[in-house]
Amino acid sequence: MDHTAHQHQQAHPDSGASWRTAARATLHCLTGCAIGEVLGMVIGTAAGLHNAATVVLSIALAFVFGYALTMRGVLRAGLPLRQALKVALAADTVSIALMELIDNTVMVGVPGAMDAGLAQALFWVSLTASLAVAFVLTTPVNRWMITRGKGHAVVHHHH
Repeated sequence: MDHTAHQHQQAHPDSGASWRTAARATLHCLTGCAIGEVLGMVIGTAAGLHNAATVVLSIALAFVFGYALTMRGVLRAGLPLRQALKVALAADTVSIALMELIDNTVMVGVPGAMDAGLAQALFWVSLTASLAVAFVLTTPVNRWMITRGKGHAVVHHHH
């Protein structure tokens, strides 16, 4: 896409930013977040960590896995490591942060979910529901960012 066409696309927010595109971008982000979130919750719960430590671990791992999945794709496209990291940070930071805020708020807000053991349905149902709520609430934000050439729109320039 030439520079004029790119400017034209940014001037018309609805062009190229369908709900389907936003949902796919959010699903991509959710994949990394979910891997890190679930892993952090499982490790924290199994290790008997305090709820706050479990949440911090989950958030940290969600960012690591979220960025790693994006970097994997842009590195495969030929970008050097440093530039791939910049792309991942630009593409995913807002989305991951919002997802983590939402899903951890849900987990902490469900009575007993954080104290439930790994063998209890309450733990898994709450974790699954928290990720579903995060997906639903983050999709419109990702769409808004994509319409402005931000978020996952940055990644698409490298594919």
